[in-house]
Amino acid sequence: MKDPMRLIDRFCYKHPNFGIPNLMRYLTIANVVFWILGTANSVLLSYLRFDAGLIMQGQIWRLITFMVYPPSMGLLAFLVFYFYYWMGTALEQVWGTAQFNIYLLIGWALTVIYGFLVYFIGGLRISIDAQYLYLSMFFSYAALFPDQTVLLFFFIPIKMKYMAIIDAVYFLAAVITNPFPVNLLPVVALLNFFIFFSGTLLQRIPKKASQSTINFRKASQKIRREEREKLYHHKCAVCGRTDTDYPGLEFRYCSRCAGYHCFCSDHINNHIHFTE
Repeated sequence: MKDPMRLIDRFCYKHPNFGIPNLMRYLTIANVVFWILGTANSVLLSYLRFDAGLIMQGQIWRLITFMVYPPSMGLLAFLVFYFYYWMGTALEQVWGTAQFNIYLLIGWALTVIYGFLVYFIGGLRISIDAQYLYLSMFFSYAALFPDQTVLLFFFIPIKMKYMAIIDAVYFLAAVITNPFPVNLLPVVALLNFFIFFSGTLLQRIPKKASQSTINFRKASQKIRREEREKLYHHKCAVCGRTDTDYPGLEFRYCSRCAGYHCFCSDHINNHIHFTE
């Protein structure tokens, strides 16, 4: 069975212009707008969530609008909006526009499929928003940069791996406390994360993580050894693509990185510099 990330990488390479640039910006703005409108008229929000029964009756806009249903947390919602925007923008910078759009697209599709399965097989109508899909971005970013420090509430320093643990506790609590089948929504959101971090991508995580988790000398020696064995001539230290798998892709070496590190054209100007 092929690694799904390999298929996604290949698609993004062949279709570099796929997707909407700065998509998270537009989604966040829409969340803020509907939060303001919902504060003035809460009935409006009832038309946004995914509801398979109402969609079958003709309210097809719900297939899209559930993605911009704002969290009901009062003014704290703006803190959530900030994290949505910051996390999504950061992931787009790391992955590229095409891959980040695919991430959200797969999450959207899984949520929609789940909602219809519950409706047609279980005969249940559940109201769905995209909260868990957006929160799953914390796991993705933490997997890439576990030791990066962020300011929780803008003044509490905390590493991303601990933020991910807090996020995991929230997901677990939702699974335990919510009634079936609503309690499966966090699990559906995590499927998207596992699609992106399964197979060979799991082996790439140390290369994308904080420098403190990488032995760069051994990594450079491994690259030289593999090159001597003629597996390939060039391999990107970020995404793992090689000139064997992608013969048309341009590869260059970064002069600002310590050691011997090659990057593809997508990541030569978009990577964390290696240090010795």
